[in-house]
Amino acid sequence: MTPRDMRFEYPGGKTGVLLIHGLTGTPAEMKFVGQQLARRGYTVSGMQLAGHCADAQALLATGWRDWCASAEAAHARLAAKVDKVFVAGLSMGALLGLHLAALRPGAVQGLGLYAPTLRYDGWAIPWTRHFAWLLPLLIRLPGGRRRSFPETHPFGIKDQRLRHAIVSRMQAGDSASAGLPGVPWPSLDQFQTLVRRIRPKLRDIATPTLIVHPQEDDVASASNATDIGRALAGPVQYEWLQDSYHMVTVDRQRQRVVEATDDFMRRHGMAPASVAADIPAPRTVTAAA
Repeated sequence: MTPRDMRFEYPGGKTGVLLIHGLTGTPAEMKFVGQQLARRGYTVSGMQLAGHCADAQALLATGWRDWCASAEAAHARLAAKVDKVFVAGLSMGALLGLHLAALRPGAVQGLGLYAPTLRYDGWAIPWTRHFAWLLPLLIRLPGGRRRSFPETHPFGIKDQRLRHAIVSRMQAGDSASAGLPGVPWPSLDQFQTLVRRIRPKLRDIATPTLIVHPQEDDVASASNATDIGRALAGPVQYEWLQDSYHMVTVDRQRQRVVEATDDFMRRHGMAPASVAADIPAPRTVTAAA
């Protein structure tokens, strides 16, 4: 299956916001935050990671280097249009934001880490994932590359109505708007490689950072946030959510994510030059862009 292009852009002022979705996810999970920040006058770019918004085979054709390259290219496109760039990512997308800050410290003025994930250790994670360190061996077994860890209840979403809608689309195969129903073993192994690459770089990242994390994260415990925050060299602000699970950009407190992000950027000198009167219509980015 060819990935469906789900990237979006909202034109605005000279402060840009790059939004990065998570592993097996889709730009759709970042669209609410993008729309609300655009209403406040920011130029917003919702990028799409390589291999995503298609089937598992498309994802398996990519790895951590491809995901990093996707983030680097999207950042370069946005940076060419604005004066300052704030990078915000969800789950693995947060790690890719950290990668950009380490790679291009002068070109990333701020970071938003939404439910950042170094390890899958939330309260709803099946015990089998605790043996993910064996993946390099398991994927070499017959059929190992075709195996996946299925997504499980509550699927990162506390809001029952929203959860039902998203899970229904996911199980119907609409990966472009709802993501994949499971994480392929090789992709999880690539994620773990990315974590190993990022960890040593944290102590060199001085970029002002906002960390938004649920107290009851079903996928990645709160210790993921504090471990990252303690390792970073720059100023860190925490925003703890009391009524949300892992998918903070779509769950019950998604508006609080927007407000905390906007407030953080303004206090760190990244306010947009003007405020948009209305949410601009999204412009779908063509593959050639």
